[in-house]
Amino acid sequence: MSGFTRFCAALSRWSLRAAVLGLVLLVVCVQWQVLGRYLLNDSPTWTEPVALLLVLYITALAVAVGVRDAGHLGLESVVALLPRAAQRVAEAAIHLCVLAFALLMAHAGWEWLTLKWDEPKPMLGVPEGLDYLPLVVSGALIVLFCVEHLIALWRGTSIEEAGV
Repeated sequence: MSGFTRFCAALSRWSLRAAVLGLVLLVVCVQWQVLGRYLLNDSPTWTEPVALLLVLYITALAVAVGVRDAGHLGLESVVALLPRAAQRVAEAAIHLCVLAFALLMAHAGWEWLTLKWDEPKPMLGVPEGLDYLPLVVSGALIVLFCVEHLIALWRGTSIEEAGV
């Protein structure tokens, strides 16, 4: 395994761990909201915006890991019908399309992040731009993972899932 592949595997593992931690925090946050509303009769105002923010981060990190581990939707049956040389071209085209989308996603996320950074979120007081940070992070991770897939395709090797 090359150094770049080890680096990407480590990023994937840490992203997955962060997503799992975010999921645990999301469950705690929602439970706190339910506890406050129904048992204490005093609904905390911060739980809903924090939960929404956590959903953004969990989703973005999980999507990036899904791209690396090839867990995303695909038309593998169509590609499998092609001759081996055409399969490699199709796979490269797919990774290049995903890479282009990730670059656009990261760029647009950065634009919105910088545009909204000075606006505070009403209930939390943190910058509104934090809503767009997951797009930037996920886009950058997906670009790295697509480059990893393209290198592996060029070398004729496969990428193993990073695992937790």
